[in-house]
Amino acid sequence: MAISYGRTDIETPIQADLRETISHGIIVSNLAYLVGRELELDEETCYDLAVAGLLHDLGKVRLSFYMNEKEEELLAVDETRYMRMHPAIGYAILIDNGYRQTVLDAVLYHHEHYDGTGYPHHLAGKEIPLAGRIMHVCDIFGALISNRDYREGFDVETALDVIIDDVKNFDMRVFLAFQRVAFSQAMANLIEKGNLDEFEEEQS
Repeated sequence: MAISYGRTDIETPIQADLRETISHGIIVSNLAYLVGRELELDEETCYDLAVAGLLHDLGKVRLSFYMNEKEEELLAVDETRYMRMHPAIGYAILIDNGYRQTVLDAVLYHHEHYDGTGYPHHLAGKEIPLAGRIMHVCDIFGALISNRDYREGFDVETALDVIIDDVKNFDMRVFLAFQRVAFSQAMANLIEKGNLDEFEEEQS
């Protein structure tokens, strides 16, 4: 039976607290690095994916300050419109600070869907840079296994079931690499520890 879920299950809210944002970033960073390794990308690219995982929601941090300064309450449609601005805002901040193209691509395109229904540019298929395709699946999975105010984080099997229901959104080669990572010991260590320093120490 299909699992019912909504946008709040698969996207970290703009106004998430800093601890939640950092925790999500650490999970996505490690996942992206591991998927890069599984795809046999060079070490520099894998490192850039790890950096992008930490920074992919940077635009939401800037937006949260803006939204907190507004006196009126935002309607749901307004929040969705602002939500869709965060990849471009994060990209603009990072390009001004000299980050490499892999990091920029991962941040800007991590909400593009393989079937062209994502944002901000509605790219499809191989039009989406590989870094964005990798970050997309890692970001969604990271959100699904994270706790929300109204639910506990899903376990790996349940989160994968949710993702499989929307597999059209992903590059299949990337998704299959991610699936192998999801059932690896490295993934089990990541979920158990949830700490970047400890995780990297375990891998060395």
